[in-house]
Amino acid sequence: MSRKCWLRLIFINHSVLLADEVEDARETLRQWREENDRRSEETVELWRNVIAKHIKKLGDEKWVVYEQVCIAALDCHEMALAKECLDKLEEEFPGSLRVKKLEAMQLEALEKYDEAFAQYDSLLVQDESNSAVHKRRVAVLLSQQMVGEAVRELSDYLRRFMGDQEAWLQLCGLYLREQDLARAAFCLEELILCNPHNHLYYQRYAEIQYTIGNMETMELARSYFAQAVKLNPNNIRALYGLFLASSHIGSHPKSSVQKKKDNQRYAAWASQQITKKYQERQCEDSQVKLLDSMLTTLQIN
Repeated sequence: MSRKCWLRLIFINHSVLLADEVEDARETLRQWREENDRRSEETVELWRNVIAKHIKKLGDEKWVVYEQVCIAALDCHEMALAKECLDKLEEEFPGSLRVKKLEAMQLEALEKYDEAFAQYDSLLVQDESNSAVHKRRVAVLLSQQMVGEAVRELSDYLRRFMGDQEAWLQLCGLYLREQDLARAAFCLEELILCNPHNHLYYQRYAEIQYTIGNMETMELARSYFAQAVKLNPNNIRALYGLFLASSHIGSHPKSSVQKKKDNQRYAAWASQQITKKYQERQCEDSQVKLLDSMLTTLQIN
């Protein structure tokens, strides 16, 4: 084989490998977008190592990649890279609301909160139904530790977008941060209505009721822990909550004799299930014995 043919073969093989690498990176970024998975550091790394030099090969998909990389760069405080991507998008889509939102996010990253808030206000004048912009306003307030204002903003948002489970979860977390357990419980009630098959919502609601700690809420906690276990028998946290709530009710001086017996039975069942789960996971005997000892100490006789 001549030297010329040999060099051509090397070039072809290199081109094929390079094309495969670019396609793999493209598919990876696409998958993260579809799954709404930020993966900011990995996105920036893929951009620098693979995509940046071959962005033209992506066709029209390059614009959504520019947007994805811009957000990732802002997350990582890579301001030069964020500006590079934003400049490309502004040049291609002047006046775009989507690009203006990125500009406001850039202002956030630069801690120019008043300017960012004003930009979001301007965007909402043009499109009041833009849920992403409403959420960015909440993020701006939280960045400044203005929790009360963030709660009001998020509450106002949920009056118009009641089906947004992510927003209800965030509002629940803010109420818990402020130790407002009753309002946090209300948020989880809304989440359970939105998705009655999510065992984690029942578990979280039960934990709040258990924390409130009176007899009525303790019985409510036990019921919701039981429902979480029914939906997902492998939920160890819910099993342990069921055990604790039942043990508490079974030892309460105001509980009737029958109620004590019933709850001692529930606690014993939960204890057996917890031990069984640990054994199924092939934990060491010493760990299982320690668990049994702990549950026995807490168990009501």
